[in-house]
Amino acid sequence: MASRKGSQQSRGDGDKYSVLLPTYNERENLPLIVWLLVKYFGESGYEYEIIVIDDGSPDGTLEVAEQLQKIYGEDKILLRPRAKKLGLGTAYIHGIKHARGNYVFIMDADLSHHVSGSPVSLDNTREGGYDLVSGTRYRGDGGVYGWDLRRKLISRGANYVTQVLLRPGASDLTGSFRLYKKEVLESLVERCVSRGYVFQMEMIVRARQLNYTIGEVPISFVDRVYGESKLGGNEIVSFLKGLLTLFATT
Repeated sequence: MASRKGSQQSRGDGDKYSVLLPTYNERENLPLIVWLLVKYFGESGYEYEIIVIDDGSPDGTLEVAEQLQKIYGEDKILLRPRAKKLGLGTAYIHGIKHARGNYVFIMDADLSHHVSGSPVSLDNTREGGYDLVSGTRYRGDGGVYGWDLRRKLISRGANYVTQVLLRPGASDLTGSFRLYKKEVLESLVERCVSRGYVFQMEMIVRARQLNYTIGEVPISFVDRVYGESKLGGNEIVSFLKGLLTLFATT
C-alpha cells in the first residue's frame, strides 16, 4: 500500500483527540466508559474531548450524559444529540462536524472496547505515521469474549466473505474501534454512501482505494454487560446488501 505518512510528533505538542461516542440506550454503560476515558487521557497527558451523540434514547441516556458533563466540564464532554435513531454512519458524520481534535477516535459506548487499547493506538499512529489505526479481533492477541456461537459465526462469516470479495488489506472490517487523522476521516466520510453497519467496512475499503496507510492493533472485544445488542436480522440483511453494493462499485 502506498504511503501517505505525515510528520511524526511528540506527545503534548498541540495534538488533540476527539472521541466520538454514538449512544442508544446506554445509560448504564456511559458513566463507566466516560470515566475510563477521562482517567486514561488524564494520566497520558493527551488533550482530549468526548463527543456523545445520542439518538433519542428512551432510557434516559442523554440525561445521564448531561450529568457527566456537569461533573467533567463542557470542555471535555460535548453533547451533540439527535432526535431519533438515524444509524451509526450518520452518527459519525454528525459527530465529526463538531470535533476539534486533529485525531478522531471512534468506539462503542457499551464497554466492548477496552480503553487500555487506546495508548497503543495513539503511539502506533504517531510512530508509524499511519493515516488510521484499526483494532482487530482476528490477529495477534486479539479475540472475542462473551459471544455465543451464533454471534461468532456471523462475525467470522462476514469478515471472511468481505475478505474474499473486497480484499481490503485489513483483517477486521466490521470492528468499530479505530483512530483516524481527522482530515483522513473527513475525506473518507465524504465518499462513503453506507449509513448502517456497512459503514465501518466501507471506510476501510475507501481508505485502501485512496492509498491511505492502515495500521492494526490486536484488541480484546468483550460482549456488553448491560443492555441488548443492536445486531438483529434487519442489520444482517442490510450488511449483505451493502457488501454486494461495495463489491459491484469498488
